[in-house]
Order: sequence, then C-alpha cells, then structure tokens
Amino acid sequence: MMVRSGSPFLRLGTLIFAVLSLLLGAGGTAWPQSAPPSLGVQEQGPQAPLPSTPAPPVHEANPGLINEMGKLFDKLPSILPPIKSPSETMNDLSRLAKPSTMVSGRMACPASSNGAPDCKQAADQLCQSKGYKEGKSLNADSAEKCSAKVLIPGRQRKPDDCRTDTFVTSALCQN
Repeated sequence: MMVRSGSPFLRLGTLIFAVLSLLLGAGGTAWPQSAPPSLGVQEQGPQAPLPSTPAPPVHEANPGLINEMGKLFDKLPSILPPIKSPSETMNDLSRLAKPSTMVSGRMACPASSNGAPDCKQAADQLCQSKGYKEGKSLNADSAEKCSAKVLIPGRQRKPDDCRTDTFVTSALCQN
C-alpha cells in the first residue's frame, strides 16, 4: 500500500526512507565463490603462494550515499534564497505593478524599416493623445486601402493598387 499525501516533504521523506532501507538491507555478506572448474589441464610444479595484498586504508569520510546526502543537506541553506517578510514581499510586488489604464481609439501603425507595421509606436501615440506617457497595444485592426483606379470597369488590378493598413484600436497606457 502506497502512502499518498498532499505534502511533497512527506513524499520525499518516504522515498528517502525506502531507498535507504533497500541499500542498508542489501549490505549482507555474499556467498563464497568456488574454484573455477578445470578443463583437464593440470599445472606442473609447485605453486607459489600469491602475494597478499594489503588491506585498503580506512577513511574517516565514508563516500557512501548517506554521507553524500548529508553533505547536500549541509549545503542546502546556502543554495536557497533567504525568506522575506510579508511586508518586504508586498513592497517588491508594489514596485513591479505599475498603475495602468486601458484606452480606446484608432491610430495607424507606421511601417518599420523591414516593412512590417510598428504598432508599439502607434500605441505610444494613442496613449500620448490621451495624456499618458507610453502604451502597449492590446487590440489591432487592419483594413485594405485601394486607389480609385480599382473602380474603373474592365481594368486589371495591379499589385500596387491596394495596401493593407494596420491600426491600434485599444492600448494599455502607463504614466
């Protein structure tokens, strides 16, 4: 049966407990190995004893998983940002939120250097006409504007007879 809780810390604690119990439970002794089977080949002469290898030195720091997790928890307070008081948080939020007002109107977007409409400039102009400093386009409209030549009966329409104009119709203005 799995434990399900809304707290992520409780889930993390349960996961760590399960991993540690698996690791610590698997640390038992191993079965002794038997000598490899001979394939009918016998060695001649006396066998020299194998040189004994010295035991590895015992280290003070255990490089195991538990030790590494302990190091991680020791470093954790320096990694996390400091906790702010509620008044500091409200001050930060009030600095980020600028008072703004939505205005409506109709201002043509001029063509930029690459030929696309520059609606940021049109939104600024719309807000400045209402007494604000700058603005951001919220809604735009486009219309096709054609010359009178298009109305001549029987005349073929050419690519430069009409153009598409884009207008900012509403903007979010700030002081």
